[in-house]
Amino acid sequence: MSERSKTWSSHSMDKSITLPPNEIFRNLENAKRFAIDIGGSLTKLAYYSTVQHKVAKVRSFDHTAKDTEDDPLYEISMQEEILARLHFIKFENAYIETCLDFIKDHLVNTDTKVIKATGGGAHKFKDLIEKKLKLRVDKEDEMTCLIKGCNFVLRNIPHEAFVYVKHADSEFRFQNTHPDIFPYLLINIGSGVSIIKVESEDTFERVGGSSIGGGTFWGLGALLTKTKRFDELLQLASKGQHTSVDMLVKDIYGGSYVSLGLTGDLIASSFGKSATADKEFSKEDMAKSLLHMISNDIGQLACLYARLHNLTRVYFGGFFIRGHPVTMHTITYSINFFTKGEVQALFLRHEGYLGTIGAFLKGAEEDNPNQYSWGENYAGSSGLMSTSPDLNPMQRARSGTFDMLEMDRLERQLVNLPLLQDPSSYIPDTVDLSEDALAREYWLYCFEEALDGVVKRAVASQPDLPEAAERAEKFRHKYLHKLQTLRHQPFAYGSLTVRSLLDTREHCLNEFNFPDPYSKIKQRENDMALKYFQKAVKSLEELSWEQRQFALVRGLLAGNVFDWGAKAVSDVLESDPEFGFEQAKRQLEERPWLIDNYDQWLERLNGPPHKCALFFVDNSGIDIILGVFPFVRELTFFHFMIFLVLASNSSPALNDVTNNELQILTERIAAMDPVIQSAVKEDRLTLVQSGSSSPCLDLRIPALLTDPCLKASTGYSCKYDNFSPLSRLDKVLAGVVRERHTDLVIIEGMGRAIHTNYYALLSCESLKMAVIKNSWLADRLGGKLFSVVFKYEVPLDKKPTTLDHVPVTPS
Repeated sequence: MSERSKTWSSHSMDKSITLPPNEIFRNLENAKRFAIDIGGSLTKLAYYSTVQHKVAKVRSFDHTAKDTEDDPLYEISMQEEILARLHFIKFENAYIETCLDFIKDHLVNTDTKVIKATGGGAHKFKDLIEKKLKLRVDKEDEMTCLIKGCNFVLRNIPHEAFVYVKHADSEFRFQNTHPDIFPYLLINIGSGVSIIKVESEDTFERVGGSSIGGGTFWGLGALLTKTKRFDELLQLASKGQHTSVDMLVKDIYGGSYVSLGLTGDLIASSFGKSATADKEFSKEDMAKSLLHMISNDIGQLACLYARLHNLTRVYFGGFFIRGHPVTMHTITYSINFFTKGEVQALFLRHEGYLGTIGAFLKGAEEDNPNQYSWGENYAGSSGLMSTSPDLNPMQRARSGTFDMLEMDRLERQLVNLPLLQDPSSYIPDTVDLSEDALAREYWLYCFEEALDGVVKRAVASQPDLPEAAERAEKFRHKYLHKLQTLRHQPFAYGSLTVRSLLDTREHCLNEFNFPDPYSKIKQRENDMALKYFQKAVKSLEELSWEQRQFALVRGLLAGNVFDWGAKAVSDVLESDPEFGFEQAKRQLEERPWLIDNYDQWLERLNGPPHKCALFFVDNSGIDIILGVFPFVRELTFFHFMIFLVLASNSSPALNDVTNNELQILTERIAAMDPVIQSAVKEDRLTLVQSGSSSPCLDLRIPALLTDPCLKASTGYSCKYDNFSPLSRLDKVLAGVVRERHTDLVIIEGMGRAIHTNYYALLSCESLKMAVIKNSWLADRLGGKLFSVVFKYEVPLDKKPTTLDHVPVTPS
């Protein structure tokens, strides 16, 4: 053990630091642009770093010079890419000198000359920071930083805001982020209270405030209870009964005051009983009474200012909140009472980081970080950690440790899909596991059970790297820890869903340089399926029109069975390598299906052709080649559809086809089939990235580029640069959708059409297709394993005038 590690360990014993320092201050060797926010008790540090990580690339072999019957279609390589990352760390001021020492010893980048600072403690620790880090402290306005930070988290982090509901199945009710975050009211409760009206990115004003705030609670609480620590005061309050100290309406009138609408249990006078009662009051009861008194005062002020400025979005932050259930409950109760439920008290998952985020943004203005979208990296983030004394011991042990937030830069701005009926009410996920305890326990068990298989495939994807097994075990440990955390604190990263569990797994895999664990499986299955494509097309052309439509749908559904993310399927595929397309067809349930709108779809096909279909595809291999492409071929050729857009994942997830892979597959299929070749050459078939690296689909954020070779972002030069119909489009998906007058959206797969978007309302026709490959989920939906969902929907206001006989299927 190094001397530095020994030093840290001794501090760890003394100060309850429970994480190794290299897991807290990560990537310091590439760090630059520091910012710090020092409050009365907590320090928040921010810095920017560049992270080298592996990405899986596929490149087509040149098959023109020789017979390629048994050669793979493409080669797979691992390449290094640079990722921009933001780091935010929160710790108690008691550890500031130890932390600064560690940063000084590991900071490599000598170009950094300035550290942006905000908060009341920035002046107090200025000399220490400059001495330790040899950086000049540049102080920024505290309120400006606070607002900048608030705008940033509201814009970039889904489920950032939540309502707190005590005693509910899920106490944290996360809110959808409205596309337009302005205007809002921010109630910042520090020592006192500041009330800020925010109208735009740079327009805000302090419209009011109060001297009665967190400092008042702390100060009076210390006088009343002799307890000096803020968190201890809150713990006392959580155990107290304010009715022992407060005078209630019923204490004065013997019951409710009906004519004034006052209930008997309403507080008439805070601490009112202490003037007449001849007894000692407990510390717990006095702390609870004090908390109610100050919270009610702040709540009433907030309501008055919200009404004065006609605002309904009111966010609360500051050290008085700090994720404490007891403070959030009292604030919530007060707001509900004074507004009669018209205004909700909203809290923020990362409210403790607002100041340091804002200070960092001020220091990074020349890089214009707001031109990018940023996503929370679950692998490196602590998540929302409530400090309730009633929570499990694992949670309570976090008191006094370090919390982290990491955010990765997304190379493309993310926007809403223009075809959502109402983006503000769109909820992608079908089930919120935070609110469904039975479903939560089942899916957490499923992900734990699948972990061995994921580790095995991760190692197999990198056979030439001997250290892969060690990295895979580190991945297992980290992801298992995340699952255990989510079992106790399902609210840690916002609403817990199957999508977030999958995303967390992908983040952890990437953390340990496993960008595509299923790459070899996808390569093998793509090569195999291509050999049967022409035979499959020929057999379809021999059918009558009506027979062919059903065969195409059945083939697409059978292809969707080949999902390595479903344990029921992966077990079959591993035990029976001969399991193929025809066997999958026999697994499908017979009609009528679980959700069966096929007859309506068939009638629609007899009507006028669609202008453009946007198709979100799913798996590699049989699914995309023998399922999707024959279906696409039919739409573009036999139904005279003008345009068809295939949207696939930008980055790997399970065995889902990626945009890079789909480019190569399309080129090969176009060489085999004149119908696909014509559609590509005439620019009627377009391939785009979905902007996603998940088996699920969030239609709020798909700003997608249609650059097949990804030359701009990766430097990879594609052999088919002259294949212009696939490479010339350089527009976001939202633009393609508008430009081509998209009037049909097709969503395929259990992740995209069942776990997400099952209830999504679109402004055009939609077709959602999936095979249920999970017995528990099938039972929940009233079906059985391999039940079929075929859901065709027409919005009420877009019903085709020439097809009045087509039934409208509600969501």
